[in-house]
Amino acid sequence: MSNPRNGDTKPPCLPRNGLVKIPTQPNGLGSASITKGTPAVKNRLCQPSSVPAILSPALAHRSDLPIPSLASPLSLATLANVSSPPGASLVGLNTSEGSEQPSPERLPGSPSERQLAVDEKILNRLFWYFSACEKCVLAQVCKAWRRVLYQPKFWVGLTPVLHTKELYNILPGGEKEFVSLQGFAVRGFDGFCLVGVSDLDICEFIDNYPLSKKGVKSMSLKRSTITDAGLEVMLEQMQGVVRLELSGCNDFTEAGLWSSLNARITALSVSDCINVADDAIAAISQLLPNLTELNLQAYHVTDTALAYFTAKQGYTTHTLRLNSCWEITNHGVVNMVHSLPNLSVLSLSGCSKVTDDGVELVAENLRKLRSLDLSWCPRITDMALEYIACDLHKLEELVLDRCVRITDTGLSYLSTMSSLRSLYLRWCCQVQDFGLKHLLGMSSLRLLSLAGCPLLTTTGLSGLVQLQDLEELELTNCPGATPELFKYFSQHLPCCMVIE
Repeated sequence: MSNPRNGDTKPPCLPRNGLVKIPTQPNGLGSASITKGTPAVKNRLCQPSSVPAILSPALAHRSDLPIPSLASPLSLATLANVSSPPGASLVGLNTSEGSEQPSPERLPGSPSERQLAVDEKILNRLFWYFSACEKCVLAQVCKAWRRVLYQPKFWVGLTPVLHTKELYNILPGGEKEFVSLQGFAVRGFDGFCLVGVSDLDICEFIDNYPLSKKGVKSMSLKRSTITDAGLEVMLEQMQGVVRLELSGCNDFTEAGLWSSLNARITALSVSDCINVADDAIAAISQLLPNLTELNLQAYHVTDTALAYFTAKQGYTTHTLRLNSCWEITNHGVVNMVHSLPNLSVLSLSGCSKVTDDGVELVAENLRKLRSLDLSWCPRITDMALEYIACDLHKLEELVLDRCVRITDTGLSYLSTMSSLRSLYLRWCCQVQDFGLKHLLGMSSLRLLSLAGCPLLTTTGLSGLVQLQDLEELELTNCPGATPELFKYFSQHLPCCMVIE
């Protein structure tokens, strides 16, 4: 744990995918990790390990919770002065496992300091200010701290990530023993990500996790060898699962989806699974009438698949992400807009055959859209932006990364959109300083990404100080972004996080 007072280095920054690595631990859960339930903001700067920086957003405006001072006797340096054995980790452990932890009586300091250090009312307020990684470390200080930290309220929105090698202990005789997952159950985790697991591993997980039958709501399987039979057993046994993710799983087939998908599933994500094609979409459309969100990355899905969605799904489905579906054309867009008219989030990222005509269909028929992703669509031109500006009046987020044919003219169309809050123009190689001038009147804009735009100069970028309500500005790999410019932004955009 970071402690600037004793010269230790600060804890490692969270990677972009939100993974938090846990120190190695002898019970087999050594490299277990925890990931945020929502996608991490891309290219966020790492925050310093101080109380204001890691204050939970949900508590930032709570006047009834006093902020403890690290300069007081209840400072972090005082409270965490007792260190656990090197490499110890309490992720997944129940209270009887691991090495013995110090009792409150053995904590250093005066009796009054020791009493404060284990006061549950104080600890319940103090621990809100720490990140997930820091909480895992703090739980090793003593049993009193672990008892407080293992309350489910401190772990809401986090998902444990377990690799197959972390699920077993190797006994002296060479036999494998499935690890105890009681520590996860105590903290009330209702979602898991299992990496590299087989059918047998999943069955062992179901048998050993106390909440698996009804308490697990979300399951993610990545790079696993799950088969049709394993998928069927998992969804039959885990009756609480409503969110399912299958990524890089190449051993199940479309027949497995037909036999295992259950109507209770409301969110499904399938990516980089080699056997997924049109028949998989047919199974999804017929077996999941309550589907609200579908994320699909499938190279072999064609326009025909997008006509399979039923009228029921047209009413309930609000999020559709089609990423790198290379065979989808404007004809597929026609099928999609008529089948799913209530979409509020749509991604056609990497659908390289979609043109301006396809965007016109989207703009005319999906008027409820709040987020649209057209990144890596090389056929999109300024004309598509005119359609968007004319018809999508509720749009709040627009992603145009790598749309290399967009010019300053297209930005002039977007400047009329009063609801747009986030605009991504990464690597749009034709955008110039004149185009930026069109954006200066967009008072609703809060996030602007210009990373990798090679034609923008320091002079053109400096004009962005007129966007006084801007909260995040990304200028990574932007030649016009100089140290002097960043200093200028720090003076004139003090409330904006500028990513270099």
